[in-house]
Amino acid sequence: MEKYLIKDWCFYLGDNDIAWQKDFNDKDWQKITVPHDWSITQDFTKDASSGTGYLPGGIGWYRAHIMTKEIGKLTDKITQLRFEGVYKNCQVWVNGYHLGGWVSGYSSFQFNLTEILSYNTNEEIVIAVRVDHTDIADSRWYNGSGIFRPVSIVTNYPVMIDRYGITFNTAALRGDEAVIQTKIAVTNFNEEKKEAHLKQSLTDSAGTVITIGEKEVTLFAGEISEIQFEMNLPDPKLWRPETPNLYTLTTVLSSNGKVNTYQEKVGIRTFVFTADNGFILNETDKMNLKGVCLHEDAGCFGTAVPKEVWLRRLLKLKEVGCNAIRMAHNPHAQTLYDLCDELGFFVFDEAFDEWENPKNKWWQGHNVYPPKYEGYAKDFPVWHKHDLIDMVQRNKNHPSIIAWSIGNEIDYPNDPYANELFNEMEGNNDANKPVEERIYNPNRPDTRRLTTIAKQLSQIVHREDKTRPTTLAAAFPELSYQTGLVDSVDLIGYNYKEHLYEEHHRLFPDKPFIGSENRHSYQNWLAVRDNDYIAGQFLWTGIDYLGESRGVWPKHGTYRGLLDMCGYETMMFYKRKSWWSEELTAQLFTRPAKAKSAEPWEAVYRKWNYIAGEQVEIRLYTNADKFELVLNNDMISLVFDEVEGYYSGIMRYVAGELTVRAEKNGEKVTDTLKAVGQAQRLQANVWTTPKDYKDFLSEDEIIKQIELSLVDKDGNLTSENQIITFTGENCEFLGFENGNMADTTNYSERYRYSYNGRAICYVKVLPTTINAKAVFSISGYHDLVVEL
Repeated sequence: MEKYLIKDWCFYLGDNDIAWQKDFNDKDWQKITVPHDWSITQDFTKDASSGTGYLPGGIGWYRAHIMTKEIGKLTDKITQLRFEGVYKNCQVWVNGYHLGGWVSGYSSFQFNLTEILSYNTNEEIVIAVRVDHTDIADSRWYNGSGIFRPVSIVTNYPVMIDRYGITFNTAALRGDEAVIQTKIAVTNFNEEKKEAHLKQSLTDSAGTVITIGEKEVTLFAGEISEIQFEMNLPDPKLWRPETPNLYTLTTVLSSNGKVNTYQEKVGIRTFVFTADNGFILNETDKMNLKGVCLHEDAGCFGTAVPKEVWLRRLLKLKEVGCNAIRMAHNPHAQTLYDLCDELGFFVFDEAFDEWENPKNKWWQGHNVYPPKYEGYAKDFPVWHKHDLIDMVQRNKNHPSIIAWSIGNEIDYPNDPYANELFNEMEGNNDANKPVEERIYNPNRPDTRRLTTIAKQLSQIVHREDKTRPTTLAAAFPELSYQTGLVDSVDLIGYNYKEHLYEEHHRLFPDKPFIGSENRHSYQNWLAVRDNDYIAGQFLWTGIDYLGESRGVWPKHGTYRGLLDMCGYETMMFYKRKSWWSEELTAQLFTRPAKAKSAEPWEAVYRKWNYIAGEQVEIRLYTNADKFELVLNNDMISLVFDEVEGYYSGIMRYVAGELTVRAEKNGEKVTDTLKAVGQAQRLQANVWTTPKDYKDFLSEDEIIKQIELSLVDKDGNLTSENQIITFTGENCEFLGFENGNMADTTNYSERYRYSYNGRAICYVKVLPTTINAKAVFSISGYHDLVVEL
């Protein structure tokens, strides 16, 4: 198999009746690189939807011109055009032939070009794609617009293995052996019978090759033959979070001297969710899933996120002790699954946020009525089976994936389903709801319909993959356990309902439980830590994201992350690290002493700047066995807050340095807070991929992530906000981000305010470029020159 990525495209924002024609003149169109999200480069506007981040959608056209010589020899080959994802409602033409379209933006799809290309007269292939994202209140979060995932042309000799044709599974671990099973679907696209030889092997990280099996195959014209191998692999290198060992699975298929070779990464591991002991990996390793939910946008990139940006983010989540990711609330790009395999994150893959009836879509603030009802629900009856099967088949060989979620919060009462078993919903999304939206309405669809759909979806998943459980994220389990909804899945997931765990464990003694979506509180974590039958939790959320905007314009995103949109650590990062991480951590924060807010995201500060005599609260987030806190040689006492999960104390402010020295198992760490002065200069740190992870990226995937900070004369981070302007030499500007959800500066601009003293700039440097540099300017400061 040969794969050619189609990266260079022409783009036009708007509609055109004849842009599908091969000889259409697109010379004046914008030159872009796919993956591409056109919405993220548009102006924020109140005329768009608050739910999707106040960014417009519309209709866009893409065209790509490829000479066949760039792809290689096509004679006697099957040629396929593959899209990993287009958001959304796309139609595709090749050389003027209309091939069809796809509705969902999250599913992969392909077209066979073999016949069409046989008519080609000038060796040029012209691909035209029309994308329709006019219903921008179609979601509860930002989804982007356009060809936001890779596109490729794949060629095979006619006796071949089609997309998703290889299945790998670890059937069992027996002592020092692993039982490996593979299944290969071989297709004969020839018009006559063919003989073929199939060989499959595994290669470990040291280069040792182990043959799984070989077989001769006879296939009639158009026949698909399924071949299975099983072997006992001695001394396997198991995949686990601490050591995510991967093997290369190589499948060689030859017929009449023509050879197709297929390779992918796989991992050897087993797991089980148990009703009493939670999650167990590789037969013996009981562990808590310390997870976060993630949407797939990343600030200035929208949903077309480079792999290295995800790598930086995931490495920070790993540092906090996170070991699991829930793909909220749809299948994500393959780069993210690949990184989860490589870094050792468990994954819950999720298919849908709504089924056959639409949820409320907020478009003028959060929970502001009336809602809109655009989105996937109108397509669900026709497309759900296609999209669900695609998710499972596309991702089935990822060792990171341990569950298939068939839906998120499908059971919101009156949104849109209802049931006479409840009078009034409480606990989720109640703020500002009119009374009639909270009480039972017999004219709405009955929630019992959800149970029927859940059974159908679970059956589809189980037919495609019998090795992983199905789950769903229930929003109102008080009702759903009575309607049979949770009976339909193998693993029960509750969103924000920790108080029901004990009672419902008794009601369902044979069912495993997971916190599928959880707040950041210490008590919610204790509900997992102290109850063996709860397999883990997934925080809402791991990283701040665009859309689901709370508050009023111009706020266009959600602050709920351990990391902000820049990928910088929030206060919650350090608090969570003290609960989740095995490594010693100790981090000081302060705030003016006042009554505690019910809002867990209240501001705290990394500074020791207050008025003499002012009452100041000191907070320490640590997992140390012992520590001492010193101010100017005076010892300060702190008390552990059993409700909040951190040490705290109140004292009158005295100038000086506040230092904590912490110790755990012989390891020591120190943290100091000082008085922070006014900003004196701009400081840059170019984040580079750690040496141990460089093999995860190709040269073309490497970008420069320049972390910018306004610091005082001693190098301490300040909270000042200044406009930072970018100019560069021999490099490509990709964007600025500052993490401020109220900043509506167009993302295509080469300037941005710092926010709390920080920003990040993304730059691309070609591998062969020399003397590349980025120059950052702030009024009143010397320019900062960063050599790249």
